[in-house]
Amino acid sequence: MKDKHLNKIGIKQLIRLEWLDRTLSLLLAGMSPEEIRRDLSDYLADKKPSGGIGERGYKTYTLAIAILSAWFDPAIQWHSLRDKLLVQARQLPPEEWMVLHWTLMLAAYPFWFNVAIQTGRVCALQERVTRKQIFDRLIERYGERSTILRYARYVIRSFKAWKILEDTETRGCYQKGASIPISNPQIMGLLFEAMLISTQGNKAPLRSLAYSPALFPFILATERAPQAVASNPALVGERLGDGEMMVYLQNDIDKDDLSKRIEHN
Repeated sequence: MKDKHLNKIGIKQLIRLEWLDRTLSLLLAGMSPEEIRRDLSDYLADKKPSGGIGERGYKTYTLAIAILSAWFDPAIQWHSLRDKLLVQARQLPPEEWMVLHWTLMLAAYPFWFNVAIQTGRVCALQERVTRKQIFDRLIERYGERSTILRYARYVIRSFKAWKILEDTETRGCYQKGASIPISNPQIMGLLFEAMLISTQGNKAPLRSLAYSPALFPFILATERAPQAVASNPALVGERLGDGEMMVYLQNDIDKDDLSKRIEHN
């Protein structure tokens, strides 16, 4: 099941931030999954991925609803994470929900996570990133398949729609948008959980989580990373001999075995 999730692509069209905002608003209003599906079906019937208004084919907007359902009909892997994100959503103004959507997409769609990683890696090296640079890195991970590149375009176009990437004067070349500061340890802990859900083995060093290129749209208060782990009951941190902390998903470890290893260290 886990391997199947990690190989999931699922992003078959551009997803706009306002579509996610509407979905989350409906969920917070107490609507059932069936009611949310009906509302989104009416709402998206004339909403084009470009942001314009016009008639759309039924199949195209039902594909969008399938992606948006990560909020209102989550799979078991991220159901608990979704519930904790709802708690945060009730405490934040809607204009600050983007980090919550990003967190959910990292967990629900490992392909989104991997495109974000490759984009972030290039952005860390240079001021501008080209679509080809991202594609070349994805080919190393998935192989040169036309479907992979097509779906990667949808993710990159979504990044642009979210203003995470911005166009430059050169076609297919982008610059990073303004970074969003994240200092709330609870939100940071949820970002870490999301990344572990989409990581093989569901574990990673804390430093690699705090400085993950998949978080390139944000600037994390990394000094609060240990507090972020402690704030999330789904995470367990284990101090290694070199002082580094390894972070695990709570449900994916043998607690007795971990306790013995922590005592040993």
